[in-house]
Amino acid sequence: MSRTAQVERNTLETQISVEINLDGEGNASFETGVPFLEHMLDQVARHGMIDMNIKANGDLHIDAHHTVEDLGITLGQAFNQAVGDKKGIRRYGHAYVPLDEALARVVIDFSGRPGLEMHADFRRSMIGEFDVDLFYEFFQGFVNHANVTLHIDSIRGANAHHVAETIFKAFGRAVRMALEADPRMAGQMPSTKGSL
Repeated sequence: MSRTAQVERNTLETQISVEINLDGEGNASFETGVPFLEHMLDQVARHGMIDMNIKANGDLHIDAHHTVEDLGITLGQAFNQAVGDKKGIRRYGHAYVPLDEALARVVIDFSGRPGLEMHADFRRSMIGEFDVDLFYEFFQGFVNHANVTLHIDSIRGANAHHVAETIFKAFGRAVRMALEADPRMAGQMPSTKGSL
């Protein structure tokens, strides 16, 4: 079964296309106009072993808010479509990732219920030209449309770039674990409810 999706989102603020392969090799290409987010998404692709092709044209002359939020929404829609019926997957995934002084923990549940708990303190408001407040907007858009429960905790870190990078690397690895086939489930639904 191919776990791929292609989703487009077109609004007055953004035009976005996302193609993903959940069983890829970690290959990625980005044209979003938001270089730091592209760097972070590249971590998700590489550590999640997900192929991604993402293009966005947004109202960056205002700021990056709409583009970043809508990228989260569209990527979430693509994940929701590509995951399919969820039979046989592990469902839960978690990862701890360090980068020098920084350490992050991410836990995800492909539960069918959107929920975000994000606890990350950044010692500065900008990383280059990227507003760190937009990380929350990205992940909120993602969980609302991927229908996942996501817990993100930056346990420690002084360098804002390191804090962000540990979060996105851990997110990629947690997603990879959750979406792996569980040989003991053998196509069963990983829920006592019978559906997710």
